[in-house]
Amino acid sequence: MSTARAERLVNLVLALLSTRQYLTAERIRGIVPGYADAASDEAYFRMFERDKTELRELGIPLETGRNSAFDAIDGYRIARRDYELGEIDLAPDEATAVGLAVRLWDSPELTGEAQGALVKLRAAGVEVDDHAPTVVEPRVRAEPAFGPLLAAVQAGQAVRFEYRRSGSAERKIRTLEPWGVVSWKGRWYVVGHDRDRGASRCFRLSRVTGKVDAFGETGVVERPEGVNLLKMVSASSGEDPSAPTIASVWVADGRAAGVRRRGRVVGRSDAGGEEGDLVEIELYYPESAADWLTAHGPDVLVLEPDVLAKSVFSRLEAIAHAGGAR
Repeated sequence: MSTARAERLVNLVLALLSTRQYLTAERIRGIVPGYADAASDEAYFRMFERDKTELRELGIPLETGRNSAFDAIDGYRIARRDYELGEIDLAPDEATAVGLAVRLWDSPELTGEAQGALVKLRAAGVEVDDHAPTVVEPRVRAEPAFGPLLAAVQAGQAVRFEYRRSGSAERKIRTLEPWGVVSWKGRWYVVGHDRDRGASRCFRLSRVTGKVDAFGETGVVERPEGVNLLKMVSASSGEDPSAPTIASVWVADGRAAGVRRRGRVVGRSDAGGEEGDLVEIELYYPESAADWLTAHGPDVLVLEPDVLAKSVFSRLEAIAHAGGAR
């Protein structure tokens, strides 16, 4: 997949996520960078259909509907109520173009396009929710190898790259049939069949040095059926992504509806003299939830686990110090 297509998919996600209106295909063509280059109407609609299919396959909750009874044709938007619940903490089993790129919308490669898309939305008269970007919390930044490896996965091509082993300065050339690129614990990994070792392997992108070269015919490399890329990466680190952590938080009455939706109320308590509920939440990636919980400020107090409570506290403390420094 080309860089242009990756940017177009990110622009599409931002556009559909940043408005509560249904946007028709024609309107999307005019406001989302990347679609205006289509040679004809037929070429555009083929391109748009492929992009919609990819979004849905990656679990992006794409809705179809009309803004009023007077609209003649359907439009599209991302159902944020479902998107928020699905992307706050839980990484997808398979992350390809959009699933990973959405969480990287502020990376150097995509910042200009992402901001340009929002500006163009407003200029076109589309209602844009200024708080929408907080839903797309960036987790990590893209490594230089990210684009070439993702392109090779989409093209079904083998790749060669120089790789540095953990704790060693030694570098070796690896030949890989890439099945996918996934994010795990704040790091990028490429997973595939290592031709040199004759077995499946995971490689951390931050240890890939130099240029990634794709070679051979396209469409030759395919991911084996039933392979779970995320579990392969987690297994290589000795951790099980299927075992959630139970977090206990205090939530002020009438506040933090998103936190309440994610968990279950197990009791009542007070914090600093204010009444609230005790809520238990299952978190598969507790360290990723720190930003989400911090955003609720004094309305949410993390009680357990201790590492998450300290992480949230340190963020709030940094915000307080930054505010005092102004």
